[in-house]
Amino acid sequence: MGNRGMEELIPLVNRLQDALSSVGESCSLHLPQIAVVGGQSAGKSSVLENFVGRDFLPRGSGIVTRRPLILQLLSGNTEYGEFLHCKGKKFTDFDDIRKEIEAETHRLTGSNKGISSVPIHLRIYSPHVLNLTLVDLPGITKVPVGDQPADIEYQIRDMIMQFICKENCLILAVTPANTDLANSDALKLAKDVDPQGQRTIGVITKLDLMDKGTNAREILENRLLPLRRGYIGVVNRSQKDIDGKKDIKAALLAEQKFFLSHPAYKHMAESMGTPYLQRTLNQQLTNHIRDTLPAFRSLLQSQLLSLNKEAEEYKQYSPDDPARRTKTLLQSVQHLAADFEKLIEGSGDKVDTVSLSGGARINRIFHSHFPYELIKLESDERKLRREINYAIRNIHGVRTGLFTPDMAFQAIVKKQISRLEGPCMKFVDMVSQELVTTVHQCIRKLSSFPKLQDETERIVTTEIQQQESKCREQVMLLIDIQLAYINTKHEDFIGFSNAQQGFNQINKKIVARMAGNQGVAPLSSLIVIRKGWLTISNIGFMKGGAKGYWFILTAESLSWFKDDEEKEKKYMLPLDNLKLRDVEKGFMSSKFVFAIVNTELRNVYKDYKSLELACNSQEELDSWKASLLQAGVYPEKVTVDEQGNGALENFTDPQLERQVETIRSLVDSYMSIIYKTIKDLMPKTIMHLMINSVKEFISSELLAQLYALGECSALMDESPEQQKYREEVLRKHAALKEALAVVGKISTSTCTTPMPPPVDSSWIQPSSLATSGKPLGRGQAPSAPRVPAHIGPTHSTSTDGLQHLTGQPNRPPPSVPRTPLPIHPRDPSSCSGLLPRDTR
Repeated sequence: MGNRGMEELIPLVNRLQDALSSVGESCSLHLPQIAVVGGQSAGKSSVLENFVGRDFLPRGSGIVTRRPLILQLLSGNTEYGEFLHCKGKKFTDFDDIRKEIEAETHRLTGSNKGISSVPIHLRIYSPHVLNLTLVDLPGITKVPVGDQPADIEYQIRDMIMQFICKENCLILAVTPANTDLANSDALKLAKDVDPQGQRTIGVITKLDLMDKGTNAREILENRLLPLRRGYIGVVNRSQKDIDGKKDIKAALLAEQKFFLSHPAYKHMAESMGTPYLQRTLNQQLTNHIRDTLPAFRSLLQSQLLSLNKEAEEYKQYSPDDPARRTKTLLQSVQHLAADFEKLIEGSGDKVDTVSLSGGARINRIFHSHFPYELIKLESDERKLRREINYAIRNIHGVRTGLFTPDMAFQAIVKKQISRLEGPCMKFVDMVSQELVTTVHQCIRKLSSFPKLQDETERIVTTEIQQQESKCREQVMLLIDIQLAYINTKHEDFIGFSNAQQGFNQINKKIVARMAGNQGVAPLSSLIVIRKGWLTISNIGFMKGGAKGYWFILTAESLSWFKDDEEKEKKYMLPLDNLKLRDVEKGFMSSKFVFAIVNTELRNVYKDYKSLELACNSQEELDSWKASLLQAGVYPEKVTVDEQGNGALENFTDPQLERQVETIRSLVDSYMSIIYKTIKDLMPKTIMHLMINSVKEFISSELLAQLYALGECSALMDESPEQQKYREEVLRKHAALKEALAVVGKISTSTCTTPMPPPVDSSWIQPSSLATSGKPLGRGQAPSAPRVPAHIGPTHSTSTDGLQHLTGQPNRPPPSVPRTPLPIHPRDPSSCSGLLPRDTR
């Protein structure tokens, strides 16, 4: 009766199924099973009933099995059945089991031959069975009937493939003896997913219905049309026997008598029949379970370990205990404060490697966005000169001035300082928004307590708004302080006497640059500011697609190469007279684009007025803009005279020209001091008044304000989702512990049956599943799962047939058929290998 020690494994696996069924799909393990595959009326249901020794499966013409039936047979002292969907209810009358299967089938599929892939779970205890777990699948059909769709064949095959493609599923391929074995759909499907035959067992039914004078001896001896695991012949009850209520025990005795008395089979009667098939399947299943349980144990242990800490906390948690609620409130606020500080100050614990967050984003605002906004203010040279010109002339009035008026300098400087208000307020807004985003990120962890989450968000957001208001006032005070006194004695200010010298230095710089271009390259051209990949979008588009190049930015030029090896230079663009222009992101584009243009309206590159460069993210775009600003390429700004005076007229008065240049140099010198001061003070002001204040508020004041609400108990009411999650964690933890306890009882000290040697199974033609193309009038069924790697020993030497199989490493995986293959005439040389058809 098989290996008794190993048979103990299967009840334990069935207990594992019970334990894991309560934890949902996240713990679903592909436990070993035996799938029964075959065509309609091939005798699959009769084989299963012979295993049980009872009539309990629906019968009739056409397709009867319309949902997969997962059948667990367990040896026991009493005989009864249980359904997973009817837990706790025992069915002692097997007619009631049949009716329940029919009712559960009709519940999902209707009563007009529809099908469903949702399985029915049935467990049968009996002293007359061996421990087996089998899956009865719908029979393979060709023609749709009733409510069945036009592609019923493909749906059924896809359903079968979902079970048999799993590497731990043994395949019981049932084929009637009165059909052509070489064209067996069951064997073709099995070979698609198990080309080496390591988990396929052939079953030949209806041996008693063969024509007189014919037999399947060579097939059953595995000498003709061989399978690696061979064939087992069975004799089921005929329809007449079933209608006459012939007892299954009597049918098994008749089966035994048939094999013992048949001249072609009597020499192998001990290895034929339903009892031998039961023992063979049991041994194969127990061997398979023993090999796969170690992996189950490792998976269960890893899942249990990940749940231990959380489950222990939930075990000690009492939702209605006031002391527990108070403690949880205190811990929640402490965790919130710690998380906020980690995000702002940075931490090596659980570093986000996908995107910037918290303090890193604020740092980018400090040192990239804000300086960029300031530089955009000072980049409009023509407008500044026009304002100086008008200021000097308006101060002189009708008189002609002999000296450069310092009032013009002060007027222009104060106007430039006043313009700082916009970028500074924008700076405050950006940091405030990042603080709110960071707080929301931390508060999401309080979702278990909705009221606490809402109140915490309201209180902290209000505090951020209050600190933002204070910060705005302080920023305005900083600007007013700068406006209150123009310090022309500052140590970095060039003064009136040195203003003219600045103009001469500029001329010298131009001459030096020209000399450097003619001879040795100046040192600034060797200093690399930035390297990286950019896409030239406007040029590549005209040539069939944008192209990516490796760009190198120095203080003097922008060069690009074919790749980052920097060997093949495509072009070098000098930075003289270049400006930066923003380009709106395209509707269908995922790229972030900016453009480089020439201020003198010349072509930037070959025949192109602009060079549009694209990068992959906003962060990368901002970084390139900041680098170009560092290299002296400022943003382009179109200016319009507010007074409608048109373009600045040409200077005709040399003295006025000299005065404008002097004032411009003085303004440039003084504003560089102001910019440096503002760039230094603004981050410090915001850090002190906003970031540190909010961080301190969360650490020390938030808890007091929550207590001041007077409803601390209500704050800690759990959400329904959290209650469900907590119960699910505890249930999952208990189920995993139970499953590990079951696995721990397993003894694998018994011996196993070795894998049979390989055979030549090339006689099995590929299934029509491997074809493509959509047949006329058929719906498209989903593709079958990919063939997994097969388990079991591999052999370097084999028969010619195995070499033929293993010589196809690129064999395509099976897929649901789109059109059936034509039936080719059989090779006359192989006709002897086909079983005669029943002509009755």
